[in-house]
Amino acid sequence: MNYLELEETASTNTYATQHAGELADMTMVTARRQSAGRGQRGNSWESEPGRNLTFSLFFRPPRSLHPRSQFFISEAVALAIADALAGRGVEAMVKWPNDIYCGDRKICGILIEHSLFGDHIRHTVAGAGINVNQREFRSDAPNPVSMVQLLGHDTDLTAFRAEVAQALERRLSVLGGDTEGPHREYLSRLWRGDGGMYPFRDVRAGEEIEATIDGVAPDGTLRLRLRDGSVRDYAFKEVEFRL
Repeated sequence: MNYLELEETASTNTYATQHAGELADMTMVTARRQSAGRGQRGNSWESEPGRNLTFSLFFRPPRSLHPRSQFFISEAVALAIADALAGRGVEAMVKWPNDIYCGDRKICGILIEHSLFGDHIRHTVAGAGINVNQREFRSDAPNPVSMVQLLGHDTDLTAFRAEVAQALERRLSVLGGDTEGPHREYLSRLWRGDGGMYPFRDVRAGEEIEATIDGVAPDGTLRLRLRDGSVRDYAFKEVEFRL
């Protein structure tokens, strides 16, 4: 893993994208402070400077991985972060598509962006913000949590960064090979994937529903089974989980 440490930048994802021609494969860009950290579809991410791990991983997926299979990258990154948290004694699950939850509280947000060229992915920028040592959250985010709140003590950011990097290297090293095994593991670690009935908002239909997670397709499509037995498939942002 290569490391590039920045004191401040608007967004590590934006920085990595803008400097794609200069960055070596498997470069982790970190920043003590992000002035415009981004989440999925433009959502903001609150992070107290110097207290959390915010980074963007720049890497070039194997050419054998077709753009239609890019969700496998999302799964690998999410599982890697969950692995690193587990190594610190924090039990974490993956909330579809790739947020990381501890119980019903969000500890990590992930934003993955690809540059496509023809029939392959030229490069990927996987950004993540992990709440590590932040003790108080002041934004209107409904359910944040941090490692220090769960563990009761601070975590060394440099050591934890290395653990996250190792987990990412391990998970991403199998891309282009076996995808069924990691996909099954992703499903087994899915938040609210226990077969229970949970509340959702169907954004497309503009209605509240109750459903059980019936699976996630390899392209990332979420399948829900409603109380009446009918099934609905959703792409990102077409359905919302209700707490």
